[in-house]
Amino acid sequence: MTATRRLRLAGTALGVTLALTTTACMGTSQGGANDNPDADVTLTFWHGWSAPSEVKAIQATIDGFEKAHPNIHVKAVGGITDDKINQALRAGGASAPDVVSSFTTDNVGQFCTSHAFVDLNPFMEKSNIDPQETFPAAQLEYTQFEGNQCALPLLSDAYGLYYNKDAFKAAGITEPPKTLSQFDRDAVKLTEVSGDTYSQLGFMPLYHGYESSITHFATQWSPTYFTSDGKSNVADDQPLASAYRWQKALVGKLGGYEKLEKYRSTFGDEWSNNNPFMTGQVAMAIDGEWRAGMIDDSNSKVDYGVAPFPVPDGMADQYGKGYITGTIVGIASTSKKQNAAWEFVKYLTSDTHAVVNFANAIHNVPSTLAALQSPDLNPDPNFQTFIKIAANPHSNTTPSSPNGGAYQLTLQDLGYAFESGKQTDLQAGLDKAAEQIDTDIAQSQ
Repeated sequence: MTATRRLRLAGTALGVTLALTTTACMGTSQGGANDNPDADVTLTFWHGWSAPSEVKAIQATIDGFEKAHPNIHVKAVGGITDDKINQALRAGGASAPDVVSSFTTDNVGQFCTSHAFVDLNPFMEKSNIDPQETFPAAQLEYTQFEGNQCALPLLSDAYGLYYNKDAFKAAGITEPPKTLSQFDRDAVKLTEVSGDTYSQLGFMPLYHGYESSITHFATQWSPTYFTSDGKSNVADDQPLASAYRWQKALVGKLGGYEKLEKYRSTFGDEWSNNNPFMTGQVAMAIDGEWRAGMIDDSNSKVDYGVAPFPVPDGMADQYGKGYITGTIVGIASTSKKQNAAWEFVKYLTSDTHAVVNFANAIHNVPSTLAALQSPDLNPDPNFQTFIKIAANPHSNTTPSSPNGGAYQLTLQDLGYAFESGKQTDLQAGLDKAAEQIDTDIAQSQ
């Protein structure tokens, strides 16, 4: 994942949430699959990649597909945002795309319920593709909603722990922590106070810190955000409550909210060479596989290592898991070339050679079980750590919702209030959050 991509996600997720939930259904999930896949046809493929290296990599994948399917031609259009996808699929017409990829997994529930994308289950069944045998469980979870597999994963992102080797050595720490009690101890040991601030902070736990979201932390407890009937479970989910309490306690151990917030205000941009981990301002950070490439390509002098993020002490046997997200791809319900489009989607998402080559080219994690085990993957030890996190059966994600990532914003808002002391009763805050989540979902339908 690139900086461009991450910045785009922040600006589009909520906007698309509002746009999709205020529009009528875009069509049926089964329309238009009557074309002859052997006919000479041109597909329009919209994607979000825009960096030259990324565009080159996706074009190389397209070239491989066209070589294997000489009758199907693909016209790629890059730099597409989710709001433009929404507008085009509502409008339909000859200029609308046939195949669409998106970086915003939070919007899958809306793509499915609005029928913007077709259900791919019939296509997979016809092609004898067993999704459970093909894709990791977390990737399947964020690409479907209530059994409608309206998207498939197209590369993934895994989150782990970055640590400063020199800082560890200076503090007498010989290996990355595996449990959260070890992590807390190391974070305190790595923290160096200078007057009323820090010369080095062991870890930035505040939710406004880079990638320090409640959902990224809570993954280590394996929370259940919704009940089987789609109602919010956050008021009754003890794993989620435990994640909030752990973060709040760590804030206190590292100097308190106000002191940490003051130090956080000195951080440079997350996507620049002034990222606080890359400058040595923090000794440990939670981040994705893309950060390693950014460090390697920068002028940072940090000698870093990568490990899975620690787990709660009572779940030590699950060490190695982490939060998973990624890019998704689907077939537009307005397309009149759905069988041909399926051939392209199938190649993008399930051809091991294509998935591995694309993953290596843009430094993202593969999204099939076979590709994760491929000997042709980038052998760099840091990258391989994220491969193992993605392949870990305990790794998990945030599930799809009919109104996108709105419930995650509600939980993040609770985190801001709880860490700062504005909300002192966590259970009352969770009760209120659950009520808000259910209300928001009901209003979106």
